[in-house]
Amino acid sequence: MTRLTALNPDEVTGKTKDLFNAVQAKLGVVPNMMRTMGNSPAVLEGYLNLSGALSHGKLSAKTGELIALAVSESNSCDYCLAAHTFIGEKLVKADPAVLKAARSGNSTDAKTEAILQLAKTLISKNGLVNDEDVNKAKNAGVSDAEIAETIAHVALNVLTNYFNNVANTEIDFPAV
Repeated sequence: MTRLTALNPDEVTGKTKDLFNAVQAKLGVVPNMMRTMGNSPAVLEGYLNLSGALSHGKLSAKTGELIALAVSESNSCDYCLAAHTFIGEKLVKADPAVLKAARSGNSTDAKTEAILQLAKTLISKNGLVNDEDVNKAKNAGVSDAEIAETIAHVALNVLTNYFNNVANTEIDFPAV
């Protein structure tokens, strides 16, 4: 049973309606997470703005999805695991084996694995990484900009993981 209400896009007004319309135009649907975030337009707008900004960063959409899977696995977020597996397969065309490996922080590409390991380390150490943790990423060719974006992707996914775990959001993507 959900703990927070997923709003009906046909029944909302004001800022929430505007945000839902933008999501609908982009995705063709307003997923349950966003319908639930719509209870606070500030939360939904903040999520959408950070997500949008990161989509124009140095890290590819595929890498962003892989980070989302690594973080979601660490935070036991079934909603986000389902959503990012679906997006990874259907939108960024990642191989299912690549998506599954990312959940454990693994990749056949050394630089991608360093990014995923940094993301997992950020979660396990609550952001209190050390020089060695950062140098592992740098030694694998991860730039300062990419490290900064990895941190931002982790933060974005912690937001969605915690939100969905608290809300017990109904999963509207194929279960993983």
